[in-house]
Amino acid sequence: MMTAAPIGATTSMATALSTVGEPVDMRVNPTINHGDTEVTEGALRALCVFVVKSVLQGVDFYTSRTFRGSLGGVMTNNQIDHGGTEITEGNRVTEEIIGAAIEVHRALGPGLLESAYEECLSRELALREVPFERQVVLPVDYKGVKLDCTYRLDLFVAGRVIVEVKATAGINPLHEAQLITYMKLTGCRLGLLINFNVPMLRSGIRRRIL
Repeated sequence: MMTAAPIGATTSMATALSTVGEPVDMRVNPTINHGDTEVTEGALRALCVFVVKSVLQGVDFYTSRTFRGSLGGVMTNNQIDHGGTEITEGNRVTEEIIGAAIEVHRALGPGLLESAYEECLSRELALREVPFERQVVLPVDYKGVKLDCTYRLDLFVAGRVIVEVKATAGINPLHEAQLITYMKLTGCRLGLLINFNVPMLRSGIRRRIL
């Protein structure tokens, strides 16, 4: 099968693609139809350049977000992801959490304490029958020694997503670093940082994946 290359393709591009077993046809093919999906030359050009760079740099482009988006969403997180079913299910749980948080923010608005938002978010999750745990103790073990300090996760939802609730003037890098550390310590791959002290909640949400 011949692979069409866009105008301006360089010798290095042809060589790189040939090294992965794909002979290159340097002719222009403005539009290629794959069943019901039409792929334009521009999309192919972007994909081709990215793949070549990935090959030359030794990047695993099959797990790259850039590769997943190169064909305008043809490949989605549900189809290609470094966690498969685990991440897909986690995405569903994340949507439930964000929906619940939006409802809380719509009802209360900004300006309350973190404890109030955590309480109300817990209530909303319960009403939606989303399983969760509150103030989960996080043990810290360093080289076989348990440290005499106690950290707690605000919410651990459906055994998949850590949620840290904030009510601050803004999310700073320390808040995000804290969430990522909690994720690493627990082995949880999905985390949400939700700051309710904002006019529009969407600007106060940070999602992290390990």
